Amino acid sequence: MNLLLEAVVPPNDPAMTTLLRVLHLETNHQESDRIEAVLIDGGLSCAIRRVETRRAFVSALNDGQVDLILAELSMPEFDEGAALELAQQSVLDVPFIFVSAALTETRCIEEMRRGATDCIHKEHLGRLVPSVRRVWREQQARAARRQAEEALLQSEIQLRQLQKLEAVGRLAGGLAHDFNNLLTVIMGHSQVLLGEMGPDHPLRSRVEEMHKAGDRAKVLIRQLLTFSRKQPSGAKVQNLNATLNNVETMLRRLIGADILLTLELSMDDLRIKADPALVEQVVMNLVVNARDAMPTGGKLIVETASAELDHQPKYHVNPIAPGEYVRLSVSDTGCGMSKEVQEHIFKPFFTTKEEGKGTGLGLSTVFGIVTESGGGLDVISEKGVGTRFDIYLPRVASEIDEPTDENLPVTSVEGHETILLVEDEEDVRVLIRDELRKLGYRIVEARNGVEACLVATPHIGKLKLLLTDVVMPGMSGTELARHLRVIKPELKLLFISGYTDDVGIGADDPASAYLQKPFTPEALASSVRELLDVKPTNRMRVNQQPESSEQSASVKRS
Repeated sequence: MNLLLEAVVPPNDPAMTTLLRVLHLETNHQESDRIEAVLIDGGLSCAIRRVETRRAFVSALNDGQVDLILAELSMPEFDEGAALELAQQSVLDVPFIFVSAALTETRCIEEMRRGATDCIHKEHLGRLVPSVRRVWREQQARAARRQAEEALLQSEIQLRQLQKLEAVGRLAGGLAHDFNNLLTVIMGHSQVLLGEMGPDHPLRSRVEEMHKAGDRAKVLIRQLLTFSRKQPSGAKVQNLNATLNNVETMLRRLIGADILLTLELSMDDLRIKADPALVEQVVMNLVVNARDAMPTGGKLIVETASAELDHQPKYHVNPIAPGEYVRLSVSDTGCGMSKEVQEHIFKPFFTTKEEGKGTGLGLSTVFGIVTESGGGLDVISEKGVGTRFDIYLPRVASEIDEPTDENLPVTSVEGHETILLVEDEEDVRVLIRDELRKLGYRIVEARNGVEACLVATPHIGKLKLLLTDVVMPGMSGTELARHLRVIKPELKLLFISGYTDDVGIGADDPASAYLQKPFTPEALASSVRELLDVKPTNRMRVNQQPESSEQSASVKRS
């Protein structure tokens, strides 16, 4: 027999404002009613479920809707202590109180040693309400402690992830500097060769491929910096469909011939504001993941659509406001993911791929790019069926930003001015020197800031421009600029660097400019000529060096 009795009375104890769900194992109706009355008179807010049989008791335990168990010691179908054992097997953390006339002092001690929370004789029911209040408060305190411990554990996990990201960020910054120097040489010399080759030269196509490889390497470095949050934003208004059309050929090369790729692009004008290179990276990372999930082939669909977002995407950082969005979806017919795997897919360094076949950075990079752009993601996946990623990005109505050719030269880049070139990487210095000399400039070169101060002295009257790397051993480029500006205030300054932290140096000085590595000779020549053509002012000063640049210089010097 099952009977549900509810007694809700304003509690005397503020701690008892929560409804207490009580399971009462008792065959005597009168005793059950008496115990219920004691609880009600004690001001407890509770819902009592009385059961009489072993089957009903087990069923109630399995329901899991129990906060407290009260039990008679002697019950039909139960050996002595059997009810406590059953409760411990099903709901170990639920308090268990024996309320029985058969209790003796010795038996109470024995049952409490076995795990009972308390033992109360029916002749002393006055102890029941205080005991229940104490038990309930202790249970609430344990629950709060478990929550605090879980929150602390999550904080520790997040801290470890942040430490990993910080380490990746430092590594990325150093790698970017070294790679950007190498790419400056590779892309510079390939551009020089292309300029000297005719359109029908038999080796021209190979040099063009070399130059394109440099461009792709430049994008890869940018992606690494994006993951480590060290890449400045290059957000532009773009048509998402046009961006996807531009990478379709590359995507087909990535997936191979055994996977059928279909682009289902909306006819709507889907404009978003994001860095085009990063949008391409999002698509490529998702496509590569889909490819790896279909080792024996399958179908891959990339589609776009306008979306009126009326829900919060599951994966986001800041709350996503309802409104018009652009949806980018990538779905596959691969192996799919379990719910447990889905809970971790966007965590840095998490991967289900074999060692050496995955870094765990692909999807975390996707998450970072999407959320930085004000969007969110939904993921639907089922083992053996496939996976679908839905990315929502805010839709914009602004005019599309037309691409600019960063290598487009000015009308004339030739000159005869004297330039002090300071660069510690010899290959980069030689490339810059030779290319500027071809244009007629007189070049005085130095390997570092200290040497530059010495070689500049006899030429200081003729010097028009200081072209210097920012991070160098001994003396940074900005320190060198400050020294030389004291002697010659009208000196023009062109800073170059492979560190993205240095972007912005000289931004508030019309006689200063900044050029990010890697760059081509054409971009360098244009920057030099444009800066030299700036009319001098009476108050020319060098920018103060950002702290990040000083730190970068210190790291390199150490």
